Amino acid sequence: MTSTVPNTPSHPGSTAGPADPVGGVSGAPARRRAEQLTHRVAAGMDAAPVTMSAPFTGQPITPLPQAADAEVRQVFTRAREVQPSWAEWPARERQRVLLRLADLVLAHQDEVLDLVQVEAGKARIDAFDEVSATALVASYYGKHSARLLAPRRAAGALPLLTKASEVRHPKGVVGVVSPWNYPLALTAMDVLPALAAGNAIVQKPDNQTALSALWLHELAEQAGLPADVWQIVLGRGSAIGDAIVEESDYVCFTGSTPTGKRLAGQIAERLTGYSLELGGKNPMVVLPDADVRKAAAGAVTACFSSAGQLCVSVERIYVHESIHDEFVRALAERTGGLTLGAGLDYHAGMGSLTSQDQLTTVAAHVDDARAAGATVVTGGAPRPDLGPLFYEPTVLTGVTEQAKLFREETFGPVVAVYSYSDVDEAVARANDTEFGLNASVWTRDARRGEEVARRIKAGTVNVNEGYAATFGTVGVPMGGMKESGVGRRNSAEGLLKYTEAQAVAVQRGLRLRPFRGMPPRLWAKVMSAGIAALRRLPRR
Repeated sequence: MTSTVPNTPSHPGSTAGPADPVGGVSGAPARRRAEQLTHRVAAGMDAAPVTMSAPFTGQPITPLPQAADAEVRQVFTRAREVQPSWAEWPARERQRVLLRLADLVLAHQDEVLDLVQVEAGKARIDAFDEVSATALVASYYGKHSARLLAPRRAAGALPLLTKASEVRHPKGVVGVVSPWNYPLALTAMDVLPALAAGNAIVQKPDNQTALSALWLHELAEQAGLPADVWQIVLGRGSAIGDAIVEESDYVCFTGSTPTGKRLAGQIAERLTGYSLELGGKNPMVVLPDADVRKAAAGAVTACFSSAGQLCVSVERIYVHESIHDEFVRALAERTGGLTLGAGLDYHAGMGSLTSQDQLTTVAAHVDDARAAGATVVTGGAPRPDLGPLFYEPTVLTGVTEQAKLFREETFGPVVAVYSYSDVDEAVARANDTEFGLNASVWTRDARRGEEVARRIKAGTVNVNEGYAATFGTVGVPMGGMKESGVGRRNSAEGLLKYTEAQAVAVQRGLRLRPFRGMPPRLWAKVMSAGIAALRRLPRR
């Protein structure tokens, strides 16, 4: 495994200096830029600021204002004041804001690539995944939201006499709680469709990666979004979580399954809606006819992008016994060839973990699996020589049910490979989990791959890809089955969940009750005959 460190001189034997903890350039300009972004936080006068550390270096980034409960409730009050005027904008005008935003994101991507790397510790290629996803989401809803939100005609109770339609109204003020691992992409996926639907937004991104969300907020206003339609607050969930749940007309949360369950209970008390994207223990199934080298290369991306800190990352691989050993060798070779590094450039193939908690969990899972009899094929150790939170991409075999990582989500650069005898066994083992977020199937026979994919109980399943095919196709829904969540993001579902459906019907001429003097029994017979006749009409 090769590795790099930031600002490494080209001649051998030299020492490496740390990457600048703020942005991609050194000195005061980068710090001033970070401070500019923090000024966009909507509240934070009543609590002490916090300063997060850059994963690559452990050095401080910039103080972040923290809100108190009462301040957050005031932010919601302001959001309710401005939301009606935003909802009155024609849907096509709201679309244009998103299309301009998509262009701005692509044009200014270098700055946010630096921000995402500095805040989250990603390799630059993984940070670019966030840029591309953000632009795709803005473009999709910038093109399609007006059509999806338009009133929809429906067949009336009595043809020609009953005119019926479905109308969509915004929920009002949507609370969005975003995680630290994909701060740009997940902000876009959750916030932009809610805006397109005519809602106001109060978002709480994680402190660790707040600058990336604030950067997108700045560009949205440059694209024409009115002030205060989207507001950002910062603070720990224990301090401001109740305010968000109690003041929101709809809550969109991404995070752990235990936290999601607690939130769902709180929200149920108010009978408001919510969507939750939660944990995963995502499987990959390699069928006996798969191209081993292509499957191994795909697994490296599926398992180690963003150092495995991706909700749809693969953590367990089931390989047919006829190609198991060959696959493990190919995967170990590919994994061992990954370049680790902290440079703000495209050289490294994998960055670091984002927090000490993640590093502790990863190391504990690997050590526990090894103690329970697993074999570390490659990796299996931290790399403090590169930075405080680096851990080698790790491939394990022989993981037993006694090991924590057999069932628990690791959320790091660790994958376990297992052998299976027939496809039914592989599908059963892939489904033997409380989670159901993402899955992957590899085969030379695409039709066979689709058949197997439909048998796996996961919200997204990719054939001959790890996660990017569904992740990047904004026109299809993304979300979890079982304990991986409730609701979907992306597609029409990701937009319409932020709306209330209203039925409007206009009745002309004939009342839907017997005529004066007509016996009810006769009316019932006439109506029954009419309903039967309608059933025989051809579909349109």
